[in-house]
Amino acid sequence: MDDFAHQYLTNAAVEFRKLRSLADRALAQVGDDDLFATLDAESNSLAVLMQHVGGNLRSRFRDFLTSDGEKPDRDRDAEFVVAPGTTRADLLAVWESGWTTLLDSVEALVPADVGRTITIRGEPHSLVQALERALSHLAYHVGQIVLLAKHARSRDWQTLSVPRGGSVDFNRKLAERKEGSQ
Repeated sequence: MDDFAHQYLTNAAVEFRKLRSLADRALAQVGDDDLFATLDAESNSLAVLMQHVGGNLRSRFRDFLTSDGEKPDRDRDAEFVVAPGTTRADLLAVWESGWTTLLDSVEALVPADVGRTITIRGEPHSLVQALERALSHLAYHVGQIVLLAKHARSRDWQTLSVPRGGSVDFNRKLAERKEGSQ
């Protein structure tokens, strides 16, 4: 069981880091004005998504094992309003704080923690449920971030994965690498 728990925790940290990298690479491609643009009145901007993700992660993963994931100092509703004068640096500070809190907490977990119960908004979750909930939530919002960044950059977008029409070449290179390492 310890081996499985160790593998699970290691993989969870890897997957969180992949999501972070994907979002960071998308955000790096947009200009400051693009951060605040919305597709329509009901859509979130990149700025809102950065505030929300940062606030969510800071709340959920601060004192992850010992306190409710919805901290009393979190103002979730305010995460969806960008205050006048907010800058890219302000957004990045919130973003970084959330991701650092998440990654520090996840990387501190040990196999014995897998059996623990975590509380989120007064509801008990197994540690695995809490991590999977966070992974799903992040994947949802990172997908939105990539979509909005890609929309903003349009023809100037630099792909974050296999480029369109590039699957055959990508798979060939992977196979060559695999053969070369044997």
